[in-house]
Amino acid sequence: MFDSVLVANRGEIAVRVFRTLRRLGVRSVAVHTDADAGARHVREADEALRIPSYLDIDAVVGAARAAGAAAVHPGYGFLAENTAFAQACADAGLVFIGPPASAIEAMGDKIRAKRTVAAAGVPVVPGRDEPGLSDAELEAAALEVGLPVLLKPSAGGGGKGMRLVRDAADLPDAIASARREARGSFGDDTLLAERFVENPRHIEIQVFADAHGNAVHLGERECSLQRRHQKIVEEAPSPLLDEASRARMGAAAVAAAQAVGYVGAGTVEYIVSADRPDEFFFMEMNTRLQVEHPVTELVTGLDLVELQLRVAAGEPLPFGQDGVRLDGHAIEARVYAEDPARGFLPTGGTVLALGEPEGARVDSGLDVGTEVGGSYDPMLAKVIVHGADRTEALHRLDRALAGYTLLGVPTNVAFLRALLKHPSVASGDLDTGLVERALDELTSGDGVPPEVLAAAALDRMLALEPADGDPWSIPDGWRPGAHAWTPWIITPSGGEPVEVRVQGRAASAQVVIGDGEPVPASLSGSTLTYGGRTVSFTAARDGRTLWLGRDGHAWALAEHVKAEGGAAADASGDGVLRSPMPGTVLAVKVAEGDRVDEGQPLVVVEAMKMEHTVTAPRAGVVAQLPARAGAQVALDAVLAVIEEA
Repeated sequence: MFDSVLVANRGEIAVRVFRTLRRLGVRSVAVHTDADAGARHVREADEALRIPSYLDIDAVVGAARAAGAAAVHPGYGFLAENTAFAQACADAGLVFIGPPASAIEAMGDKIRAKRTVAAAGVPVVPGRDEPGLSDAELEAAALEVGLPVLLKPSAGGGGKGMRLVRDAADLPDAIASARREARGSFGDDTLLAERFVENPRHIEIQVFADAHGNAVHLGERECSLQRRHQKIVEEAPSPLLDEASRARMGAAAVAAAQAVGYVGAGTVEYIVSADRPDEFFFMEMNTRLQVEHPVTELVTGLDLVELQLRVAAGEPLPFGQDGVRLDGHAIEARVYAEDPARGFLPTGGTVLALGEPEGARVDSGLDVGTEVGGSYDPMLAKVIVHGADRTEALHRLDRALAGYTLLGVPTNVAFLRALLKHPSVASGDLDTGLVERALDELTSGDGVPPEVLAAAALDRMLALEPADGDPWSIPDGWRPGAHAWTPWIITPSGGEPVEVRVQGRAASAQVVIGDGEPVPASLSGSTLTYGGRTVSFTAARDGRTLWLGRDGHAWALAEHVKAEGGAAADASGDGVLRSPMPGTVLAVKVAEGDRVDEGQPLVVVEAMKMEHTVTAPRAGVVAQLPARAGAQVALDAVLAVIEEA
């Protein structure tokens, strides 16, 4: 076993690898950029070195040598599947904890990978995969394959740069957009066209191989719950497969790995038709540890990071295929920094409060005080549970998410709970389009609950009450014989301002929300009694914004300004185009003075590797255009102003 290992990554995967290194008594080395100097993964390592970028191969290799590390674990993302990085480690005398560079190269290019596994007898999706296709040739290839068609970057995965096209008229724009995103994400805009399998399920097989010719599979993971080709919930085993199907797909995955001389942990991903579960097609092979590896760990009882280390150190696999046993059911949910109420736009902020549930595994790189920005992937944490069967695991995951609290950064936790309760999820009737089809019902909440608004107003009243309890010092509009009504304006993030009127003190009050009737309420600490119902919140304040959390929900309530005229005013201005997220302006499609139509695309903003096109709020003339390509913009920054013609 190695005496020291450098982890060339950040966040939750770095923290995850350090956990195994500590258990094995191996010294851990972290790398970090200036922005991550105070990050959790830096504090948890035995030693940490600064680098200018996580993508700087020379800097990472130099840090490993300077720290005296014997090996480098790449995690996932960044340089994990970079052939040049694996080779640079080998050239520097460092063990790369992953497959040889030749295997990464063979499987990293989707075109070459398809041809390699097809030669090994693995079924592949029909399509056109000649390298170097021009836009016109790619469009012709897509039509030849037949619509609907899937355009995919040859150089990378994770759903980035992938476009599903059902109408031939959409092909030119889809090709241009896919190339741009692929070039930005992988430095290579080569695309291939594949037949789109209707009602597809995404099932992947975990494989492991050693340097002694042994290779096994560790069962499958169902990854069909996705949005924009990005996985949300993963589970093991799949509710679709039986033992015979698992054995067939597993044997094909092992054959694919052996075809490229694979060593270490890898994942072979298949597309399977929900209508024909006996038919499966190879999609790609990820030559690294997967984000969703914990569900395999929970059903097999294996530590996959430890296996990676031992295989990289030259040890043979300690078991054969007959020694692999699957026990129970495991499910993982990914916590993302995104706002489902605003179309899943990336979010950011400072973690003000963090509470992780008992009885569940949480892989996370977060701490109170962590700054979440737009420079990296929006995934913040993973919540993973195990049950005797799928029903029990689903229930445990729902309860774990209800007990997960993160205030200061909007997340998708409440959305995940809604998704788990969907009838098709509960029954296991899944496909990769399920989330998109059910999106409206999954995000159609009833707005901010009245008790949350009441708690915010009473919290403001409580803050005004003097510590000595002198009733004459309370600014509550008291008059002889009765308390006057104190009006407040409360503005939930992304919502409309609401007037909340309070009569009395926080400990005993009447509350009126909007045009509603008075409701008796009281607030003590973070416990609210409202209309005879008592609930508790987790609370945190960020300047003039109060955050309240409960049951996996989190509400950001902007400054509670005392109302002057009674009714809440709409502060939005017609014709003002604002950035829906903090990020970078990729493209500006108009100039000042241009006439535009309502809904016309004007500006493209990118954050966390995701593009968002901002459209004209009304028809008119572009009077102001502060947006500039390449410029950084904040949330709600003015991009353009449209005036009536």
